[in-house]
Amino acid sequence: MKTSFPRSSAVLGAALFAASMLLGSAAVADPLSVKATMVPKEQIKLDFKDGSGHFVLMVRREGTAAGAGLLDGAQIVEYGRHDIVPGVAGDPSGYLVATKGEGNVAYIKWTVRAVFLPGKDGKPEIHDNGFWEVVSGIGSFKGLKGAGTLHIMSANPTDRIFILDGDLVAQAN
Repeated sequence: MKTSFPRSSAVLGAALFAASMLLGSAAVADPLSVKATMVPKEQIKLDFKDGSGHFVLMVRREGTAAGAGLLDGAQIVEYGRHDIVPGVAGDPSGYLVATKGEGNVAYIKWTVRAVFLPGKDGKPEIHDNGFWEVVSGIGSFKGLKGAGTLHIMSANPTDRIFILDGDLVAQAN
């Protein structure tokens, strides 16, 4: 009687070797931690005239990312829609377009939940926390994958600080 043990071992060994080769050539995630102070360039605002304070702001803001990771130094443009009921809640979302060098562009989708919590003086303070994910890219950002958290803070009455933390994986082209 012939045993299939050596053949099974050979098949298993070949499969393990192939898997190790694939894993050995796989891209590794690089941490990302950047901030960008975003300055409004265009905006359209709908104010609800019902006494609620509810508004929807569509905005294009621009800034430069600074920190650690692949997007450090990138020019960032926000195309955002901020649906807010002050003192209650809100649902901002949009896209960030990150450009670094000629023809290298990453498109990043983001979603935030705005929650108002009592501040030190008892007045509501907004807390904008959410997530981001890379949806596509061109140039050196083609095949870029990534996701993480997003925090939006107020720098002043008009400018916002976008803080992105997470991981990016640049795929070999």
